[in-house]
Amino acid sequence: METFLHNVWNLLCFDPARPLVFNSGLFWCLFLIFLPIYGLLKSRRTKMMIFVIAFSLYFFYKSSGWFFLLLVATSVLDWFFAKQIKWERTRMMKRFWLWLSIVISVSLLGFFKYSNFLIWNINELVHSNFQPLDLILPLGISFYTFKTISYVVDVYKGKMEPTSNWLEYIFYLSFFPALAMGPIVRARDFLPQLQANREPSREMVYSGFWLAMIGVIKKAVFADYIGQYSTIAFGTAAGYSGYELAMAMVGFTMQIYCDFSGYSDMAIGLGRILGFDLGINFDFPYRSQNMTVFWKRWHITLSNWLMDYVYIPLGGNRKGKPRQYLNLMITMLVGGLWHGAAWNYIVWGGAHGVALVVHKFTKKPLDRWLPSDKKGVQFVSWLLAFTFICITMTIFGAGDIANSWIVIKKAFTEFDPAYFVPFFTARKTWCILMIVIFALHFVPKKVYQAISDWFVNTHWLVKLAIFIVVVQLVIEFSSAEVKPFIYNQF
Repeated sequence: METFLHNVWNLLCFDPARPLVFNSGLFWCLFLIFLPIYGLLKSRRTKMMIFVIAFSLYFFYKSSGWFFLLLVATSVLDWFFAKQIKWERTRMMKRFWLWLSIVISVSLLGFFKYSNFLIWNINELVHSNFQPLDLILPLGISFYTFKTISYVVDVYKGKMEPTSNWLEYIFYLSFFPALAMGPIVRARDFLPQLQANREPSREMVYSGFWLAMIGVIKKAVFADYIGQYSTIAFGTAAGYSGYELAMAMVGFTMQIYCDFSGYSDMAIGLGRILGFDLGINFDFPYRSQNMTVFWKRWHITLSNWLMDYVYIPLGGNRKGKPRQYLNLMITMLVGGLWHGAAWNYIVWGGAHGVALVVHKFTKKPLDRWLPSDKKGVQFVSWLLAFTFICITMTIFGAGDIANSWIVIKKAFTEFDPAYFVPFFTARKTWCILMIVIFALHFVPKKVYQAISDWFVNTHWLVKLAIFIVVVQLVIEFSSAEVKPFIYNQF
């Protein structure tokens, strides 16, 4: 018995090698314990908030240890700063509290996320030997920093009233479905739902359950299985043919979509089960025929945040075309740096900035010469856009710029279609999963909505049977250990 309790204690304590993630059995066991208690406390809002905050902070602790106290401290400071912004009568003092809040939030993010990147660059530039700091990146710091900034800015601009209750604010900031990797929900959208405290409807609960299962399949079946090949190929690119590396590029592109949109589906689904609408974060982005549309479909809450809090404050498109193009570049470079402390992320963001500028610059003449309602034009536009996405995702995921260049160069200069048959024969399951992902990406959205509606209204035994099938699929495709989400590192 003592050994059993010791093992349980170790399982529940912080272990940097085993963060608590949605695709782990431990999380779902804890969630099944959490859910009935949440249901009992739902009508007693203060007790419900305290319980959910405690669970969310434990979720944070399980992944980042005592750094969960950093989130608590951040919530106290920004809640106070927002109140001060509201109370102050002069614009100068309102701006003081606004910028104090932003500087503190960005400084904390910068210290934990970019200190070692800065040290590495200084060492390279001046040939010094500064040692990197022994830092753990706190869970979701990139995401909740953007949430705190949006909150104080919206209060400053009068788009919302600051919440008078600190519990409401830390509930919003720490809400565990959206804590680790978003969606980056605005306080002005989330807090009214918390204050209304409506009981989740039957449709919300079951559609949320359905969405969570879809997310689990995307992550644990598609992303994790497909990602095994891309990881190996990117890691030893010199030993692979151009065709094999091209497949790895396409594979990683589909892997990161299934991985991150799978997480978003789980987060949004869990939110629905608890009675909260977290919006949408992905809208079939690989259907896009240009980069402007892509960024309206990919990581939607981040795209909207960058537009509202970076691009528009810089001037947006209000100050002429050259300034608009500069604003686009700055915004996408910020987006790239936000993703990670490495030059490949900055290059990735810059490449997307250039693509957006090129599309804005050429849109009118191309629309005159090549009507977008023609099927051939649509296909070529999609193919060019998807090829660009694959190239930039390789820069994003191949480790560093030098290795990315090897992969991309070999894929384009040594591509040999003769590898098609042996590759398919050797990796039949991988290829079939890739075909399935592509096919599902182009199914009309109304079909998905119809299936979700059917699941909501079907008998509970059918729901149970589908759940068992999902569990079996996960078991069949799972590796020896639970793989964290790609965006967990951001």
